[in-house]
Amino acid sequence: MSNPLLENQTLPAFSRIQPEHIEPAIDAQLARCRAEIARLTQSVEVPTWESVIEPLEECDDDLGRVWSPVGHLNGVLNSEALRAAYNACLPKLSDYGTEVGQNEALFRAYRAVAAQEHLDDVQRKLIENALRDFHLSGVDLPAEKKERYRAISQELSRLTSTYSENVLDATNAWNLLIEDEARLAGLPESARALARQSAREQDKDGWLFSLHMPSYLPVMTYAEDRELRFALYEAYGTRASDQGPHAGRWDNSDIMEQILALRHELAQLLGFANYAERSLATKMARTPTQVLDFLNDLAERSLPQAQRELAELEAFAREHHGIERLEPWDIAFYSEKLRVHRYQISQEELRPYFPLPRVLAGLFEVVGRLFGIRIQEVSDFETYHPDARFFAIRDNATGALIGQFYLDPYARANKRGGAWMDVCANRLRTSRRDQLPVAYLVCNFTPPVDGKPSLLTHDEVETLFHEFGHGLHHLLTQVDYPAVGGINGVPWDAVELPSQFMENWCWERESLDLFARHWESGEPLPEPLYERMIAAKNFQSAMQMVRQLEFSLFDFRLHHEYDPARGGRIHEILESVRDRVAVVRPPAFHRFAHGFSHIFAGGYAAGYYSYKWAEVLSADAFSLFEERGVFDAETGRAFRRQILEKGGSEEAMVLYVNFRGREPSTDALLRHSGIAA
Repeated sequence: MSNPLLENQTLPAFSRIQPEHIEPAIDAQLARCRAEIARLTQSVEVPTWESVIEPLEECDDDLGRVWSPVGHLNGVLNSEALRAAYNACLPKLSDYGTEVGQNEALFRAYRAVAAQEHLDDVQRKLIENALRDFHLSGVDLPAEKKERYRAISQELSRLTSTYSENVLDATNAWNLLIEDEARLAGLPESARALARQSAREQDKDGWLFSLHMPSYLPVMTYAEDRELRFALYEAYGTRASDQGPHAGRWDNSDIMEQILALRHELAQLLGFANYAERSLATKMARTPTQVLDFLNDLAERSLPQAQRELAELEAFAREHHGIERLEPWDIAFYSEKLRVHRYQISQEELRPYFPLPRVLAGLFEVVGRLFGIRIQEVSDFETYHPDARFFAIRDNATGALIGQFYLDPYARANKRGGAWMDVCANRLRTSRRDQLPVAYLVCNFTPPVDGKPSLLTHDEVETLFHEFGHGLHHLLTQVDYPAVGGINGVPWDAVELPSQFMENWCWERESLDLFARHWESGEPLPEPLYERMIAAKNFQSAMQMVRQLEFSLFDFRLHHEYDPARGGRIHEILESVRDRVAVVRPPAFHRFAHGFSHIFAGGYAAGYYSYKWAEVLSADAFSLFEERGVFDAETGRAFRRQILEKGGSEEAMVLYVNFRGREPSTDALLRHSGIAA
């Protein structure tokens, strides 16, 4: 049987990939990789870059090219058969990763190459990282501890996948049909139309609401029916837990405890005191104290303003709406009322000015001016869903193709929530390969409804620019080796720099004029509306800041303070963090941690603080454009050269200083956030 996953094609053969292809393809590719490693470690007498490192980079890339479309389809087109095949491969991939990381002959070969003098800086950085990662994979451990490391890695791979599946299943399982239109009071027409379309798709009369963001957020923000808001709040806040409408059905409680225990044991096997220390071994931050001091300092600066913002909201709800006690499911609703009252602006008022086709064209124009590239849609490509689109990036100066990307913009059933960028293919140039990078960009926007294009909120415009920043980091790399090219090899607390940096162009009049136009009339965003949007930019910014600090401190302390004798103490630590930084306290039934996929199923364990650290970097980097002009071509090209093209080929702080001329300061972040010094 021919297997489309094993065909050496430039792009995945999505239309022919079936679940039954997945496990045989992974088995075959793993066998090839093992055979190549055996050949390199047994028959190469003098290890060199060309004789050992390049073939291994090619081998790793081949494996990535087989697995990448599988992981992508599992996220965007989930099915029982696909999920089963995906999960069957996880322990195999985990085993292989551990096996390579603990291969002493391979380790010795890398050390031999590291001692050679002819390496360039990129090659040297790749080998330094590889030697570090050998140690972090347990290459130095005695045999029985190596075996335990392998078992832990395999079990963590299984548990994190199960955690993610539980969140997805719990999200998909809940919906609410409303048949009385009076209960929809306050909801904008865009939300009603989507709910009506969702009901029709299930052959139901009325309006069907779900826990997917395009359905959930409008209810929490605009629905006047307090019971309706509570119903969605409770269902969303108890997903995959022991509480709520599906209590116990997809419960992540035990899974979280197991994940934390195994991470702690793995860290201690490697000689770290806890998993937070293990996490920092590959990050810019050097010690847990440094991270905690950074977060606590931001909390100290932000909390007084956050408390004032909540007090203002409570006073407004009491004075204008007769609400004596604000509940958590009231916060977004009355915050929006206060925003409109104070600034005469709402997300819904802005939505008609952000039709997705125009926003995309504007985004491409922005990055074209900044980085000297042009982006063109490609119509002839093999897809996996009608929503997916495909684009090529070319260099303006030479016309050369730099990279390509898929865009999958709309929410739908069996698609993981949120937004993300992932790698389809890496840039790889050796004597035998000349491969360009390809990315997946995934969002969950409201699809076109009733003949209207997808109309984005301004928050969603920021999301698109954010993910595209990740995409540019991957796609514009000029590093020829995947291990340190694009987003690879970049410390996790620096990888959000390009993404958060790009969000700044969602606020500048000069860039908004390129795309913020009414979807029907073509009228540009009116100046009074823009002025109100800017005035409202930092509305409740301190409340948002402390909420992110709550997540960051919870994550870091959870991994830093783990005690095998006492377990994860998940609820205890979360409440302790809230005592320190929270201004809004959820009810006792709320189960935030059970859906915190970033740390339990993503790559952010003991690293969620990275978002805040990267905000410092991005705000400080953008301040150079504020000084020189938001479309200053020289500064844009410098960012491309020093940050986007370099990937992980140099230390992140060195690259940042090369661009900015100095180390970053938190001042720009606090100023951009409107938080008083």
